[in-house]
Amino acid sequence: MHSTQPISVGILGATGTVGQRFIQLLENHTFLRIAALGASERSAGKTYREAASRSWKQSSPIPSAVADLVVLPCKPDHFAECRIIFSGLDADVAGEIESHFQAAQFAVFSNAKNHRMNPLVPLLVPLVNADHLDVIPHQRAARGLDKGFIVTNANCSTTGLVVALKPLQDAFGPLARIIVTTMQAISGAGYPGVPSLDILGNVVPHIGGEEEKMEAEVAKILGSVRGDGGGFAPLEGLRVSASCNRVPVVDGHTESVFIEFERRPAPSVEEVVAVLRAYRPEALTLDVPSAPAHAVVVLDEPDRPQPRMDVLTGGGNSVVVGRVRPCSVFDVKFTLLSHNTILGAAGSSIMNAEIAVAKGLI
Repeated sequence: MHSTQPISVGILGATGTVGQRFIQLLENHTFLRIAALGASERSAGKTYREAASRSWKQSSPIPSAVADLVVLPCKPDHFAECRIIFSGLDADVAGEIESHFQAAQFAVFSNAKNHRMNPLVPLLVPLVNADHLDVIPHQRAARGLDKGFIVTNANCSTTGLVVALKPLQDAFGPLARIIVTTMQAISGAGYPGVPSLDILGNVVPHIGGEEEKMEAEVAKILGSVRGDGGGFAPLEGLRVSASCNRVPVVDGHTESVFIEFERRPAPSVEEVVAVLRAYRPEALTLDVPSAPAHAVVVLDEPDRPQPRMDVLTGGGNSVVVGRVRPCSVFDVKFTLLSHNTILGAAGSSIMNAEIAVAKGLI
């Protein structure tokens, strides 16, 4: 069950692409209320409308509830009214600022990479490993905190992948090898992002650091909480090889995935499809408001999923899978699609916070 009392939240990096998506998704939230917005010194002191009107790139207008809020410096003493902090800060500044908010007893939900591989910080994909929040009491104890903590999102391209892998791992045992080729939307590069002359009519076969992040993050997310609850036991044995490409699509990361199972004989295509369709992670059982009706939606059409048609499935919080078929080199292959700024960024953070509230951590 989710909270029935409003909880005040602050957003750091509020004028950026992820910050804007936070604002859009929280506009009509059932119990999370935006109370403060933070951004760089060049925006601080302006109303949000003044600071963000030229860079606002969402499909709906700036919500009236935040338009006249004065943008604040990203310092904890300006956010005293808030209990939750959503961070859409760039990685070059996020690490230290988020640590300051954690030390000031805020619950921090970060989209940046800085804390992801910290052994006491959950790398949380809400439709996959909500149980990793069990480490929060140990994180607090290690830092001498009563209420503060940090939880991070995964990389946006990792997020869609692990939502599809988790039910297969649970049903069929260990995965041996994964090959994934991504076709990633330009919104993942932020604003102003990729220059038009580089991306229009083109594919850019390199996204700095993306492949390394995918290959490292999967093992932590699909791993388990240590028996003593004091950290994580990353998944061993699985090998992941990623190739990441930027394509001229606005929203939605498409991925071609090739899987080899340790189990012999490997599961059939029919078994894989049945397991994906039946997948019901903890977030759905907790009845958190942002959770989609189906974590994974499997389409039968031979030419789906497509970003233009399918990216908002489940409000942008479902992963859409299609073209599930045998693989002559590995065991099975399929195409998946996830919304990179909803499930892959702000939407995951919001759902992570909802889960933390449902579990009594906030």
